[in-house]
Amino acid sequence: MTHNIYLYILVMAAVTYTIRMLPLVLIRKEITNRFIRSFLYYVPYVTLAVMTFPAILSETGSIWSAWAALITGIVLAWKGKSLLQVSVCACLMVFVLELFLV
Repeated sequence: MTHNIYLYILVMAAVTYTIRMLPLVLIRKEITNRFIRSFLYYVPYVTLAVMTFPAILSETGSIWSAWAALITGIVLAWKGKSLLQVSVCACLMVFVLELFLV
């Protein structure tokens, strides 16, 4: 079986274009349904969480430093700290724990 990379790229482009084009073609009016509007509002946040959560737990040298950084980030975000503060503190937590654990 021969693999044609151009065929794969064409299929990928068609699927991607179709997914982006269909809502523009099928939905002409403003969406007034509260459930659908709230669903669409949270889609970017859920997508970001689904992409970053596995990376948080798998990209460090120790699972303990990963969990410590995750908990640190959650606590600081819950307290209303900025994204920069949360990410810097989580990175520092991993750095310090990796010094002692490895």
